[in-house]
Amino acid sequence: MRDLGECDVAPLPGVIRRGRTADMTNTLYYGDNLHVLREHVKDESVDLIYLDPPFNSNANYNILFKSPEGHNSDAQIEAFEDTWHWNASAEAAFDEVMRSGNTAAFELLRAMRGFLGDNDMMAYLAMMAVRLLELHRVLKPTGSLYLHCDPTASHYLKLLLDGVFGAKAFTNEIVWKRTTSRGNTTISYPDVTDTIFYYCKSNDHIYNKLYTAYSESYLASKYRYKTADGRIYRLDNLRNPGVRPNLHYEYKGFKPHPNGWAVSRERMEQFDREGRLEFPKSPEGRIQLRRFLDEMAGTPVNTLWDDIAPLNSQAQERLGYPTQKPLALLERIIAASSNEGDVVLDPFCGCGTAVHAAQKLGRQWLGIDVTHLAISLIEKRMKDAFPGADFTVEGRPQDLGAALDLAERDKYQFQWWAVSLVDALPYGGKKKGADGGIDGLIYFKPDGKRTEKAIVSVKGGKNVDVKMIRDLHSAMEREKAPFGVFICAGLPTKPMEKEAAAVGLWQNEYTGRSHPRLQILTLAELFKGKRLDIPWVDASVMKSAKREDTSRQGNLL
Repeated sequence: MRDLGECDVAPLPGVIRRGRTADMTNTLYYGDNLHVLREHVKDESVDLIYLDPPFNSNANYNILFKSPEGHNSDAQIEAFEDTWHWNASAEAAFDEVMRSGNTAAFELLRAMRGFLGDNDMMAYLAMMAVRLLELHRVLKPTGSLYLHCDPTASHYLKLLLDGVFGAKAFTNEIVWKRTTSRGNTTISYPDVTDTIFYYCKSNDHIYNKLYTAYSESYLASKYRYKTADGRIYRLDNLRNPGVRPNLHYEYKGFKPHPNGWAVSRERMEQFDREGRLEFPKSPEGRIQLRRFLDEMAGTPVNTLWDDIAPLNSQAQERLGYPTQKPLALLERIIAASSNEGDVVLDPFCGCGTAVHAAQKLGRQWLGIDVTHLAISLIEKRMKDAFPGADFTVEGRPQDLGAALDLAERDKYQFQWWAVSLVDALPYGGKKKGADGGIDGLIYFKPDGKRTEKAIVSVKGGKNVDVKMIRDLHSAMEREKAPFGVFICAGLPTKPMEKEAAAVGLWQNEYTGRSHPRLQILTLAELFKGKRLDIPWVDASVMKSAKREDTSRQGNLL
C-alpha cells in the first residue's frame, strides 16, 4: 500500500468542496480517500463506516516516534511497513483541521503535537484527523462508525474520535481476539487482540441485537429437562428481585418468596395454561418457570469477540493480503449496525472484506483504496464471489493519457495496474525493488492438468528498444516459461518486433494450435480490446475468494 503521507493533500481553500457528484453506490474508488470523500460522497449519505487504517504493529519496523532529523525516542513501537511521515502534507492536514471549525478536534490534535513533536506518529494522527472529519460529515444522523486498530495508536485514535464525534458518541470498545497466544514473548504479555471503537452519530442509531449459539457445556449444564412431547427447557425462579407486597398471593397452594412473585396472577395463570410452570413435589417448594430452548435466541453478542477465528494459512477466503480480516467479523458489524439496502463505506478497503460482506448481506457499498493493486484484487474478488454483480470502478486509468500519467507518477502502481489488464498476478505480490525482469505471471493449463506460466514485463516509459525484448527472452529461458508478454506504453520498433518473432511459436499438442511465444502489446491496443494469444487461463490456480451462495443464508451468526 502506498504511503498516504506522500499523497498530495488538497490546497487549503476558504470553502472545501463537498461531495458535488450524484450518489454512487456499489463503487470502488482508486485514490486518496480524502479527495474521494470530498469529491464524490455527499453529506449524511452513508449509514455505516468501517475503517482499518494501514497502521499496526505487525511489521518489525521501529521507526515511529523518530524526529525528521533522525533522533530516536525512548518509546519505540512497531509500525506498518508503509508508515506515514511528518512532511508538508502532514503540516497541511494539521492546518486543515485547524480551519475545519471543529475546535475540540483541533485542540486535541494541537495538544498531541505539543506532546509528541513532529514525528511519524504525529503525522499519522494529523492525516487521520482530517479524514475523520470527512467521515463524520458523510455519516447519516442514524449512522455508526467502527474504527479497527491495534494498541500502537489506539489511545490516540480514541481521543481523536472523541474530538470529532463528541465524547458522548462513544458507544463501545470491542475487543477481538485476532490470534492465539504466542510463546516467544519473555518480557511482556503476548499481544493477541485488536480494538474496535464503536461510535454513533446520535442516540437514534441503527442497532440490531445479535446472538451467538449456546456452547455445548452451557446446554449440558442448564438445559437438562425435557417435556413429555420432547421440548428441552431449563428452570428459572419466579422470585421478584425487589420487595413487592402487591405480588404476594398463593397459587394452587404454593406461597411466593418473601419478596413476592415476579409476575401478576394473570400472568401466572397464562404461564400455567401454556405449560410453562414447573410445580414442586413438596408444599414447601416454590414454583419455577420453564424456559424452552427452541424459543431462546442464544447468547447476546457482547464486547468481547473471541468466537471469530482469524484467517489461517489454509483458509479458503484468504487472499494473501497481510492485514486481511475474516469475512465473519465484517458480517457481524454490518448486520448489527445497518439494514438491507443501507450504504456501507470502507475508506481503507484493502482487499475488500467489508464490501464483500456488504454485498453478501444485501447492502449498498463504497470502497476506497489508494493502490491499483488493492482495487484490482477487490474487483476480481467480487466478480468471483458474485457473478453478475453490478458495481463500478472509478479512478483507475480509463485511457492512454491517464495510464501514462500514472506511469510517470508511480512506477510500481503502474506496473501492478498494467499486469491486471492481462489477468496476471503481480510478481512477488506487491514487493518493490529488483524483480529479475519479471513484473507479473500468468498461469495456464494447456491440457487442463499441468500448470505452465507466462512471464509479463511492463515498461511505462515512452522509449523502448530491442534490448528489452532480449531481456524478457532471457527471463523466459531462465524461468522455463513457454510464453513472454511485453506490455509497453510506447510503440515497439521494427527490431523489437523482429526479435520477438524470432523466439518462435509454441505448439499446443492438445488443440493443434500454435501461439507466438513472445508477444508485444501496447497500452493503446489493450484499451482497444486486444488480448493475448495463449492457451486458456485456469483461474483456479489464482488466489481468489470462494464463490458465495447467497440463495440460502440461514442464520447469520
